[in-house]
Amino acid sequence: MLKKFISMIKRKAKAPVPVPGFYGLGIAPKLLEALDRMKFIMPTPIQKQAIPIACSGNDMVGIAQTGTGKTIAFAIPLIQTLAARQGKGLILVPTRELAIQVDDVFKQFAPLLGMQSVVLIGGENYSRQLLDLKKKPRIIVATPGRLLDFVQQNTVKLDDIAVLVLDEADRMFDMGFAPQINRILQYVPKGRQTMLFSATMPDEIMKLAAKYMKLPTRVEVARSGTVVDNVVQEVYVVNRGLKPALLSKLLDKYWGTMLLFVRTRYNACDIARDIRDMGHSVAEIHSDRTLGQRKEALEGFKTGKYRILVATDIAARGIDVVGIEIVLNYDLPDDDESYVHRIGRTGRAGKAGHAISFVTPEQETDLRNIERLIRMSITIVSHPEIPAAKLIGLPPMPKNTGGRGGFRGGGGGGASPKNLPTSFRMKRHSRYKTK
Repeated sequence: MLKKFISMIKRKAKAPVPVPGFYGLGIAPKLLEALDRMKFIMPTPIQKQAIPIACSGNDMVGIAQTGTGKTIAFAIPLIQTLAARQGKGLILVPTRELAIQVDDVFKQFAPLLGMQSVVLIGGENYSRQLLDLKKKPRIIVATPGRLLDFVQQNTVKLDDIAVLVLDEADRMFDMGFAPQINRILQYVPKGRQTMLFSATMPDEIMKLAAKYMKLPTRVEVARSGTVVDNVVQEVYVVNRGLKPALLSKLLDKYWGTMLLFVRTRYNACDIARDIRDMGHSVAEIHSDRTLGQRKEALEGFKTGKYRILVATDIAARGIDVVGIEIVLNYDLPDDDESYVHRIGRTGRAGKAGHAISFVTPEQETDLRNIERLIRMSITIVSHPEIPAAKLIGLPPMPKNTGGRGGFRGGGGGGASPKNLPTSFRMKRHSRYKTK
């Protein structure tokens, strides 16, 4: 009987014990205490999978959408690695706003282990950044262009980089930073650890990973085009000239915070002025605004000074605000992936989200390309006071074709209605019914 009891104890001792929260991921006690103090209770999927790999020193490719907690996933391991070895950490990001946002996370944790960080971005005073560099920070957060400016003037050395992070790599390639990134990679030592995070994995990034990374472990928490379950998506089919009137009606209907996307900085200025004339508090963020103006707009949006923030895609890469109730695509994005990035800014932290898109009749192909990417149909709705336009009746895009097809604004890539069978032209698709 005693032997049986002892064997039961041994078997029980060997059974795995569930570990709550961030414990058991290989994080140092001091950083765990900080996570507890800052109310980071449960890791997100990317954090849970990426942190143990990154803490082990292995190269890693993380595939995850914006707003999934990627910054913590690389910030904690990077700080912990630098605490145990000589060298610096370098984080490359596509935009100024994202650089500031990433640095804000490092400023919460790096001082706990005696480290400082610096941000090197365009639009900020060069001399001030030079003074910050003289404090010998161990963590550099930078956009590629400004970093190369410092490197070429011999004010920044990259030969002691121990950990390199490429954040939002796909967006950096989309913005034309590939040449700068390749030049930077020539300066950093080969023995570094490299972490690459991207929402998608185009060929250019796969080639970069194969060339510059050492057998990276791939972590993927959501396939490309995956959208958050708790975001309600709706489309209004509206003629271009009626967009302002429809916007006015929706601003009166929904009184929550709204992030409104447009295609160009010129549209952003005009629409922000229109919204202001409608009597609503609004700010704008785009490439014509100074860095100080962008900061003020984003901070005002976070604190409630502005209820509506009008943004272009490039400027919006640094917007990470929990509690955005509505994302409104006043203009459809130039590429389908950007739709996923945009609407991912609502419905964060487990909250319900709402995404609304304005689609002109000739943009039916664009709408269908987006639906094919996200693998779901988007409900078309109408407003009782604004005349609803009609889609032009193109056939559904084949599910098994390779490219996404189509292009913005012209409804291209599909058959012309006059070339379609009469039976199709007379019958609307059931999924395009209004509610």
